[in-house]
Amino acid sequence: MTELWNWRIDGVRPVEVYPALAEALGRVVMPLAVADPARLPAYAVVCDVWQAPGEFSTVVDCYGVPERLPEHASIAALARLLGRNCLLRDDTLDAGRHLLVAPDGTVRPVHFDVRDTDDGEVLSRRRLCTLGDPGCRGWSQCHRSRWAPDTIAPALAAA
Repeated sequence: MTELWNWRIDGVRPVEVYPALAEALGRVVMPLAVADPARLPAYAVVCDVWQAPGEFSTVVDCYGVPERLPEHASIAALARLLGRNCLLRDDTLDAGRHLLVAPDGTVRPVHFDVRDTDDGEVLSRRRLCTLGDPGCRGWSQCHRSRWAPDTIAPALAAA
C-alpha cells in the first residue's frame, strides 16, 4: 500500500524543494511533470511542487510514498533542511486546521481561514489552536484530534 502526502511550505521556491525532499526521504524524488511510469525506479517517490496564492504558498504533493516512511518524521526533516515552517493536514477533517512543523521539529495545531479559488486553496489569517480561541473550546472538532488545543510536541522528529 502506498500513500499520498499533501504539505505546504512557507516561502520557498519549488526548485529548492526537490533536492531537500530527496534528502529528507532518503529516496529518489521525481517531479510529476517528467516521471515516466515505465522507467520509474521502484524506490522513487513522485512529487508535484507548485506555487499557490496566500500563506504557505508552496504546495507539495507526494505520490506513491511507501507506508513504512513516517510522514511526521519526513516533514520534520524537510522543515529542518529548508529552515522553513511546513504544514500538513491534521486528523479532524477540518479544512482550516493544520499541523505546523517548525524547523526545530516542534509540532503544534494551527487554524487558517481557507478560501477556494481557481488557483487552489488560499490560506490566510494563521492563528494557534488554543483554548483561548472560542472556536477551539467546547465541542469543537479540535478536541477530537490527537492534537488537542494548546498541544505542543517539541522536537517530534527533527533528528
